[in-house]
Amino acid sequence: MNKNIEVVVADITTLEVDAIVNAANNSLLGGGGVDGAIHRAAGYGLYKECLKLGGCKTGDSKITDAYNLPCKKVIHTVGPVWYGGGSHEAELLASCYHTCFELARENDIHSIAFPCVSTGVYKFPKEDAAIIALRVINEEIDRGYDGKVILCCFSKDDASIYRYIMKNENSFE
Repeated sequence: MNKNIEVVVADITTLEVDAIVNAANNSLLGGGGVDGAIHRAAGYGLYKECLKLGGCKTGDSKITDAYNLPCKKVIHTVGPVWYGGGSHEAELLASCYHTCFELARENDIHSIAFPCVSTGVYKFPKEDAAIIALRVINEEIDRGYDGKVILCCFSKDDASIYRYIMKNENSFE
C-alpha cells in the first residue's frame, strides 16, 4: 500500500489540508452527517456558492472555496445510495473518487482528505466502500497524483476497516 495514504479518526472540518471532500447530496446545499458538518463549519458563504453550482450528479464532483474551514477548498462529491448492488453503485462510488482526483489535479491540490463516502445514511456497505476507495486512490497515485491522501474516519471501527484492507492489499485487487 502506498505510503502517501494515511488513515485518521478525526473531524474532517478541522483538517489543515489543501482540500477536504464533502460527501454531499445532489443539491449540494447541505444535509446530514459529514455534509451538514462541513456546511455548518464553513458558514453561509459555502451555501451561497453551492447555490450557483446547480447541483451535482451522482458519481460526479464539484469544487468550491472553503470559507471558514482551515482547508483551502471543498470538493463536493455525490455518492450513490445503496440499493443492493445491482444499480451500478460500485461504479458510481469509484467515479466519485476519480472525479475528486481530477479536480485535485486541475486545482493544484497536494493534500486531500476523504470521508467514508456513501457509508452513512446512503448505507453503502463499509467494507465494500473501503475496498473501492483504496483501489481508486492507488490507481490515481499510480497515474501520477503525488500528494498526501487522508482517509478521515468518524469512528475507530471505520478506521480499522481501512487499516485491515491496507495490510491485506490483495483484498481489493
